[in-house]
Amino acid sequence: MTTPLARIDAIYRYPVKGLSPQPLERTSLAVRQTLLADRLYAIENGPSGFDPAAPAYFPKQRFLMLMRNERLAALRTEYDEASHTLIIHADGREAARGDLRSPQGRSAIERFFATSFASELRGPPKVLFGQGHSFSDVAKKVVSIINLASVAAVETAAGAAVHPLRFRGNIYVAGWPAWHEFDLLDRELAIGESARVKVIKRIQRCAATDVDPDTGIRDLTIPRTLMQSFGHTNCGVYAEVVAAGAIAVGDALRV
Repeated sequence: MTTPLARIDAIYRYPVKGLSPQPLERTSLAVRQTLLADRLYAIENGPSGFDPAAPAYFPKQRFLMLMRNERLAALRTEYDEASHTLIIHADGREAARGDLRSPQGRSAIERFFATSFASELRGPPKVLFGQGHSFSDVAKKVVSIINLASVAAVETAAGAAVHPLRFRGNIYVAGWPAWHEFDLLDRELAIGESARVKVIKRIQRCAATDVDPDTGIRDLTIPRTLMQSFGHTNCGVYAEVVAAGAIAVGDALRV
């Protein structure tokens, strides 16, 4: 199989599950790890049973997340990696700020969600963190890869603009034909000078992709469009890092 030339068009991480993406020009991949600081924190929606001393995978329904809490997308958040400070902007103004490592900082963020999302909470919201843990939608530590040509195919099928950030991926790839990523299952990709990832699984899409990432409005039905037009509800793939290395926007991807 001949693999078309492809490159990284964009890199994103999500420091707090369900909140704003953070664009990166470059980052480093570590073996069997997520992108550094991706889904590092989550906002617990009522008691979940999560134990920070023994962090384990929990389904996304235990946290505030876009599938059910689409108003999260209307928030604009900033995360400073050095200070672990999260800043939340709502309605064009700063609404909360806090160091997520400190009790006071976490309390400031929790008070914001307790007030602004009161009707959507099953209990007190709580900022969660577990050393070395990622609050990913899957138990295995992976990076997600989105093929921009596949997003364009979904856009054509939907008859409306489809922002690639609806799919909340880590690495966005330009240069592959639509759905080519599915042909790469169980194959390894070299990225940059030394990083390698193995494609392990298609990403099944849920109602989170129905939410416009700019407005927080649920305005499309992406899983239904996928099923009706393509016979599946998948867009993007998960890949496991098998060799460490630095990656950057513009880097080539090679099988």
